Amino acid sequence: MASDLDTVRTLRALFGDLPRAPQGLSSEESVAWIERAMADFEGGDLAYSIEHTARSAMLDLILRLREDGYLQEDAAFDKLLLQVSTPEGRQTFMDWCIHAQKSADATARLLNRAKPAWREPAPLFQADADDIRRFVAGSPSGPGPLYAEYAARQDVREIGVFDAAPETIHEFPWGFLTESDDGWAVYVAEVWRQGTVGSFERFLSAWQLETSVRADGPPAAAFVPEGLNADAGITRFSSLILNASDTSALRRWVGEVFLAHMLPTMAARVLDPNYDFPDAW
Repeated sequence: MASDLDTVRTLRALFGDLPRAPQGLSSEESVAWIERAMADFEGGDLAYSIEHTARSAMLDLILRLREDGYLQEDAAFDKLLLQVSTPEGRQTFMDWCIHAQKSADATARLLNRAKPAWREPAPLFQADADDIRRFVAGSPSGPGPLYAEYAARQDVREIGVFDAAPETIHEFPWGFLTESDDGWAVYVAEVWRQGTVGSFERFLSAWQLETSVRADGPPAAAFVPEGLNADAGITRFSSLILNASDTSALRRWVGEVFLAHMLPTMAARVLDPNYDFPDAW
């Protein structure tokens, strides 16, 4: 653990050049003094807040490195405190932290890609033909056990996702969809049971990967019909949201292509911790 002395020394190095309120002020006077100091800071109160937040983040990093990193060496610790006591030194330290984080992220991605045991995951489930026909026919099943399981989750109840029950629910062995006039929200049981609820960004990455034009991909999946697009499911606490300009016109594609072929592969990739989606699209 970093000692109290380490903490005090770091605080002085990082914040020593910022104005400090004089001793003996009342609470009201202290608040007024701080407001004046922020307003008088170069760039105003917003610049002061950003500067204070950046230095606070550096404080946490330095103390963590003092506990279990290279700053356990007293000489290295002393040298860094001298460095961060100046604006130029603080900027250098911030640049080093950003570079180190990028290097760590890149290394993690390379290690994932280099794992010899990694394989393309098998589809999470196999769609039932009768269920797909029922969906395409526009015959909702209504709420079933999986909907009840999800709606009973504490986080779902706290957020109020289903305070008003959806009018239209299509339940399948793997999860369920809620339907509205502007599309569908997709809920996958294996995802919420692992505690990740929506895995919002990974599902959106899986959609983008599956619908991109690839030489090794199925041509049907690469073609998304006009009037249909996907959003991250965070607004409905779901895996993915499919926005539709006309649900009746797009229902067949959603059922026969997305549910039957795309979603099983997408969900498997999302749930595989070693599956590394491309960085950006």
